[in-house]
Amino acid sequence: MELPITFDELIKEKRQNLGLSKEMFSELIGLGEQGKVKVSNWELGEDKPTISKYKKILALPDRITFGADYNLKKHNLFKYIDLFAGIGGMRLPFQELGGRCVFTSEWDKFSKKTYTINFGEVPKGDITKIRSEKIPRHDLLLAGFPCQAFSQAGLKQGFNDTRGTLFFEIQRILAHHKPRAFLLENVKQLKGHDKGQTLRTILEILRGENITKIPQDLYLSDETHQALKTKLNYRVGYSILKATDFGVPQSRERIYIIGFDKDQVKKAEQKDICKQIFDELKPSKSENCLGDILEKNSLVDPRYTISDRLWSGHQRRLLEHKKKGNGFGYSLFNSQSPYCNTISARYYKDGSEILIDQSDLNKNPRKLTPREAARIQGFPENFNLNAVSDAQNYKQFGNSVSIPVVRAIAEKIVKYL
Repeated sequence: MELPITFDELIKEKRQNLGLSKEMFSELIGLGEQGKVKVSNWELGEDKPTISKYKKILALPDRITFGADYNLKKHNLFKYIDLFAGIGGMRLPFQELGGRCVFTSEWDKFSKKTYTINFGEVPKGDITKIRSEKIPRHDLLLAGFPCQAFSQAGLKQGFNDTRGTLFFEIQRILAHHKPRAFLLENVKQLKGHDKGQTLRTILEILRGENITKIPQDLYLSDETHQALKTKLNYRVGYSILKATDFGVPQSRERIYIIGFDKDQVKKAEQKDICKQIFDELKPSKSENCLGDILEKNSLVDPRYTISDRLWSGHQRRLLEHKKKGNGFGYSLFNSQSPYCNTISARYYKDGSEILIDQSDLNKNPRKLTPREAARIQGFPENFNLNAVSDAQNYKQFGNSVSIPVVRAIAEKIVKYL
């Protein structure tokens, strides 16, 4: 392949159609620190990209699907920020409802690529290094803060894990900006961690009550330590919600925490406002089953079918786990299954695989495709998956949220914004 004579114009047209700055564009295609300069030189015809970079540019979409003007019923009804954003699962429902995202933070470079190619914005990096005053004012804070410190699959160290301390970054931003409301999401194991003490501490901080137990040896910035002295004043509630209750064919339970500032939201004076919201969420158990989101086996690329060796290994390990009396190992599903297991960030690496039966083709089971992984989290069909590898897509959807669940909560929250 040779570069066309007009490669400079093609690159510039592609970037501008996507609405990306040169910095954003360079980060999306994986350039280094001098990325902006390289893009400028390409567009001026003073330099040429490598063939591999040019192919990557050509593979980019012609437009950003979920840009700032995506499906807004009314513009700028409220402003919100998206922390620990991942690939934007929490952002999307609030954007649909008329909100404008004014700040995003995500440190993972692969998630940032997927976020950029779908939303036209490159998230800022590590939130611990971004001072609160650098974050725009907002009405609503969203945060699916890292769950590994509390999860069943992790070490469950909670606040003793560096990732567990990231909750205090949320408190810091709430203390500085005092948004009208917030929505937080985490694994359901947060409720029982440390005999419930971890969740009690989080709720007490958010409510501005006396803190019964904050570890003294946490590694926090001076600003974050100082923010802990600021009493918040939120009416707070939580609930563990099942994705299957909202039409998602996946057995996934997560804890959702909502809060409203008592000084800004009049109805927050009611003690049971949060409980009312969770009680009003109407489960929408559909008659749809897993087969409704699966591709036909005959149409799936053969590369997703597992090898004889891998299939034998899965079967052997499952028997070993059964003898030990635990539930680890693969699970086999088909088009008639009502739902599948929870997809994890370590899909196809953690030993408890979601495998799709292909006995109809007399073939070994197969993995989910990335598009199927997106569907079992409720992502729209036009969500772009082409920025990263299959392995990264699995990780990103395993780390994300079930969009229909967030959408149901969002519809309740925005009434108070």
